[in-house]
Amino acid sequence: MDEKVRCAWAGDSQIYIDYHDNEWGRPVHDDDRLFEMLILETMQAGLSWITVLKKREAFRKAFDGFKPELVACYDDKKIEELMADEGIIRNRLKINAAISNARAFLAVQARYGSFDQMIWGYVDNTPIVGHCENIKDLPATTALSDRISKDLKKLGFKFVGSTTIYAFMQAVGMVNDHVTGCFLYNNIK
Repeated sequence: MDEKVRCAWAGDSQIYIDYHDNEWGRPVHDDDRLFEMLILETMQAGLSWITVLKKREAFRKAFDGFKPELVACYDDKKIEELMADEGIIRNRLKINAAISNARAFLAVQARYGSFDQMIWGYVDNTPIVGHCENIKDLPATTALSDRISKDLKKLGFKFVGSTTIYAFMQAVGMVNDHVTGCFLYNNIK
């Protein structure tokens, strides 16, 4: 029997437990993974995260492994192919945003050397550690997520509101928001 104390949101769903234990809050510095998480977070807008997690493998296949240089070249034919793919979230605005975001992502890489360098610069390459004891005390947005959201929009990114950006920051470890009683709170590397 698993005796680990986890953040309450992980519940008893194995897909959530695996995501919580192995990904959420762990620092990510690989540009392709950062792009994947950014696109998945934008796809989640208005939906539950478990919906996205269950469709993640289908998204990876449909979006060419989340290679921004491939997604940036998608045309109308590819958009229609994605709209017909029952394995993913078929929202035309979100699909178009993924393509726009791939183009903006490539522009950021060209300007800053990598998306990682730019995005992690907001936290001086050091994760912000939250100190919440209860999941209900976690913020949905912060002044920093507001700023990043605004800056990304200026760079041409879409579906990157402050709530989406804060969720992205948590997912890629820019913020360690594991509650203080979680077994991972002091063990994220």
